[in-house]
Amino acid sequence: MISYDELGAPGVLRRFARGRFRPGAVNEVGVAEYSYEPERLLALLDQHLTPRGFTALGGGRIGLVDGLIHHQDIRRALGRPRQVPVEHLAAALPVAVGAPPLRAKQRIRGLRLVADDVDFSTGEGDEVRGPGEPLLMAIAGRRGVVDELDGPGLSTLAARIG
Repeated sequence: MISYDELGAPGVLRRFARGRFRPGAVNEVGVAEYSYEPERLLALLDQHLTPRGFTALGGGRIGLVDGLIHHQDIRRALGRPRQVPVEHLAAALPVAVGAPPLRAKQRIRGLRLVADDVDFSTGEGDEVRGPGEPLLMAIAGRRGVVDELDGPGLSTLAARIG
């Protein structure tokens, strides 16, 4: 979550090239570069409460999207739900749709996503509707959220998530 904070555009490009532009491999490169003891990682998290470097681009929206998705990954896995503030979802959802590493454009092509708790909709086609947080997680390709969504496009989205 914080390994991009130290990187400017050239560093991000180098990391993506080392990972052959495959998001999973790129993240593995970042994890290898950030192999620290838990105490050091906690100290770094305290230092990185405000996005810096690459994550600060777009007014910090990249950091917001990255942080929200990974935060929810952890909370969901631990069964510790959190109500994400509506203003955070409103800022994150449009960025997530266009974020190349998330590959959302392919995942949601031909679908219309509509949040019923935040002012957000995107796309054309069969509708998928639900709360903004599971929509964000579905846009990011996270499994286990489709049961929180509804609509005629749900089976298509579920198949694309895998």
